[in-house]
Amino acid sequence: MVVLPAVAWADEASSPLPIEIHAFVSQGFIKSTGNNYLAEDSTKGSFEFTEVGINFSKQLTDRMRAGMQLFTHDLGPLGNYRTRFDWFYLDYRFWDWLGVRAGRTKVPFGLYNESSDIDAARVPVLLPQSLYPVSFRDFLLAQTGGEVYGIVPMGAAGSLEYRLYGGTVFYDTADVSSTLSNVRVPYIFGARLMWQAPIEGLQLGASAQKLRIDADASIPATEIAKLQMAGELPAGFTNPFKLQVPALLAVASIEYSAHDLLLASEYSRWRVSLESPVALYAVPETTSERFYLMAAYHVTPWFTPGVYYSVLFPNVDDRQGRNLPLASTPDAAPIGRGAYQHDLALTVRYDLNAYWLLKLESHYMHGTAGLSPELNGNRPLSTLVEDWGVFLVKTTAYF
Repeated sequence: MVVLPAVAWADEASSPLPIEIHAFVSQGFIKSTGNNYLAEDSTKGSFEFTEVGINFSKQLTDRMRAGMQLFTHDLGPLGNYRTRFDWFYLDYRFWDWLGVRAGRTKVPFGLYNESSDIDAARVPVLLPQSLYPVSFRDFLLAQTGGEVYGIVPMGAAGSLEYRLYGGTVFYDTADVSSTLSNVRVPYIFGARLMWQAPIEGLQLGASAQKLRIDADASIPATEIAKLQMAGELPAGFTNPFKLQVPALLAVASIEYSAHDLLLASEYSRWRVSLESPVALYAVPETTSERFYLMAAYHVTPWFTPGVYYSVLFPNVDDRQGRNLPLASTPDAAPIGRGAYQHDLALTVRYDLNAYWLLKLESHYMHGTAGLSPELNGNRPLSTLVEDWGVFLVKTTAYF
């Protein structure tokens, strides 16, 4: 797939349309209080927040387009400056209402998943993390396979955009826990419908996707004997063993963007389970609840403030964590703080010139559901600090 644009570029002299080239370089700083967030030493302050990308696209014919993006980043334990093809595609549009894409195409999920790799396209440093967790970016941004799309006009009622896709996800196992290997996605498929209302700037939509993640898991040799004595391993147990994570994700979206004002809100539920022959590593099907409200206003060409309130409940049936381990121990809250996370974020964006921007962002967090135990000494979420904060600075140059 990647060589096809190169073949077209070799014949550029005969084409009236040039290659479009865009790039960005971002450097950020993270400082948190109470708990480590995104990076292991964020309570001390961390510069492990770097993104670099360059993309190429070309209109090959009136109906055919090709493109690709190279990307590298470092975010705490993720990325570590490994360079990869973020996305690449061949796109052929038969009519406005029917087009096809093939390659590693961006996943149309919610309002902002497709633009999550473009810092200049939004006001916040971090999109609402209940729906767009930055630690899942490499996994949720794109899928390798095919897509059918189009826009259907509806006269005075506006228009309807549809996207249908299916394929797999190739995940970098270097970003996975050392106890997991051979991580693979046998399938992912989904759809998004967006209604462009006859009111300027107003759109409503719904997205859904279904996927399954498979992996091989290993138990340390020192633990196997203990688990066998406790009767917690099945007869004929072999190490490593198979894990499966089936998931169904859905989101409803609404956005108004006109006259320098942006208002957006999304509500989502993710249904996930962990299937394993080892009971200790199995989790029954659980539905999480995720939503946010967001606003931003373009005050001047160079100054845009924004705010959002984002909420995550990992288990919609246990929003207060009554069933969490350690939820009522003396050093934990009366309710399980790991069962929720409320995030109030304030951002100011300064466009220093046409190619350079600076963002300052602060978060007040209540609850620990979005934290990583691995970044916090492997402590249970219900024992981490309940009320904490995050401050981020990020600057991006782009063209």
